[in-house]
Amino acid sequence: MPGAIYAEGLVKTFGDVTALDGVDLDVPEGTVLGLLGPNGAGKTTTVRVLTTLLQPDRGTAVVAGIDVLKHPNEVRRSIGLSGQFAAVDEYLTGRENLQMVGQLYQLNGKAAKARAGELLDRFNLADAADRPAKTYSGGMRRRLDLAAALVVSPPVMFMDEPTTGLDPRNRQQLWEVIQELVAGGTTLLLTTQYLEEADRLAHDICVVDHGKVIARGSSDQLKARTGGERVEVVVHQSDQIAPARDVLAGFGKGEVAIEEHTRRLTVPVTGGAKLLAEVIRELDTRGVEIDDIGLRRPTLDDVFISLTGHAAEAPPEEDDEGVDATPETRKEAAK
Repeated sequence: MPGAIYAEGLVKTFGDVTALDGVDLDVPEGTVLGLLGPNGAGKTTTVRVLTTLLQPDRGTAVVAGIDVLKHPNEVRRSIGLSGQFAAVDEYLTGRENLQMVGQLYQLNGKAAKARAGELLDRFNLADAADRPAKTYSGGMRRRLDLAAALVVSPPVMFMDEPTTGLDPRNRQQLWEVIQELVAGGTTLLLTTQYLEEADRLAHDICVVDHGKVIARGSSDQLKARTGGERVEVVVHQSDQIAPARDVLAGFGKGEVAIEEHTRRLTVPVTGGAKLLAEVIRELDTRGVEIDDIGLRRPTLDDVFISLTGHAAEAPPEEDDEGVDATPETRKEAAK
């Protein structure tokens, strides 16, 4: 039985550009799928199709048990959408923004006001509830936008790079809100360029590139594909690079990478902290003086370079610029 979000063979082209090239997804109810990929990979186009904002050229999509192509209006009533850009009316207060969205979804005035109050408290915006949104910080606007997407408590949520541009504190706050939603049974499709974010939030991850799903699995499984853990050593002097390389080669599970200008050596390993202690002892025995040593897991760039041959950051394609859940979009969804 398909999950809360299901797609099979989605294809979408814009002129000569193939934005989606046979995308398949299956997200079980009450879980988070992280859709990971560089700018222009097809993440946002996928979200646009699944949220009825764009029709695919071919393929099947079902959200909350409803066929996206056959019954788009029903799908819109069953989802929430938070885009890359906070879609709030700057001249309305936070409270007025949320009440407006509630009324667009045909809540009566009393119910819309009550729901706005609940969400303002939940997103720590009560103190700023009656200030115009144009006076809000970027993090406050993002929280207000997410609150607007939750006015009708949708069973399925789509978040398109919701934390892009936020500082670490605001990003952490949004992560906590997202975790609460999922704990309450919400199904979430989250697009992101941050492996840390997918690491923290996603039960499963799909990596997309050039409109295709090129890898899927848990964060740990994807990291394992890039060689798992790595030992990094920075030696004190350049003439100690050669003996350090010999030590690391004896413990490593692959080639020792050397950055001459930083005196940094890196090698994939297995064995965790116990192996790291052994490496340190052997370096000391060989008389290699080190400035820094550590055990780290693959980064986002490690994963992308391994899977795609390029780093995570890439120039955006002009047909994949982001979902913006504007008030007009929300009005359309509420029909």
